[in-house]
Amino acid sequence: MKIAVSGKGGTGKTTLAALLAAELQRRDYSVTVIDADPNPTLAAALGFPPAPVTPLLEMSDEIEERIGGPGGFIRLNPRVDDLVSRVAVAHDGIHLIVAGGITHGGAGCACPQAVLLRRLLEHVVMELDEAVIIDLEAGLEHLGRRSAHAVDAMLVVVDPSRASIETARRIRRLASEIGVDRVLAVGNRVRGPADVEYLAAQLDGLALVGTIPYSDDVIEAERAGRPVTKIEGALPAAVARLTEALVAMTKVQVRP
Repeated sequence: MKIAVSGKGGTGKTTLAALLAAELQRRDYSVTVIDADPNPTLAAALGFPPAPVTPLLEMSDEIEERIGGPGGFIRLNPRVDDLVSRVAVAHDGIHLIVAGGITHGGAGCACPQAVLLRRLLEHVVMELDEAVIIDLEAGLEHLGRRSAHAVDAMLVVVDPSRASIETARRIRRLASEIGVDRVLAVGNRVRGPADVEYLAAQLDGLALVGTIPYSDDVIEAERAGRPVTKIEGALPAAVARLTEALVAMTKVQVRP
């Protein structure tokens, strides 16, 4: 199963990415997660030890070796198959790659950092035979057409707010432009049926595949630096139902 998670900043997409990864790992999947948000917090959400992890896009020597240096020619199809094992860190059966942010302002989509990240995503999504969860920023610049076609679903996390819904509509338009066939909304911080009705009415045809209840436990865990994956009760139960819905819609079989 290959899932990309997007949405407006602050809607809880990183929390959802972590919970999905943990649920798939509990189902005996081999799971790789990629934190492609410029503000990487997925490691903390998953409970990785607080050891320093150098983001891929800050490895300047590695980027220059594979892509090319400033002012020179850029190799658009660098080798990355050996890179995954070198930059991934593992904890509780989950492998994490922290991408980091594009630091060269105005460099555009063909800057060496962007080329390396896009090629890495293509390799992970298209060639790794395991579950892959990608925590994207609000835009979809990191996904190329090849990797977008190979993603089983794009999940757009929305909360019951107008700004969140407007961002979800924009992401759907962007996704259609690069060929993502299945774009689904996940309602987060839902307090009851009224919130579900509001989201369903405002999403303008974007299918609501599942909802995650509002949880004070999430807020407390984030403030205390505890992993959200250890929360019990209604939250993991909702994620389990969401996983089952994704399996049914994508026809990807979950191993028993």
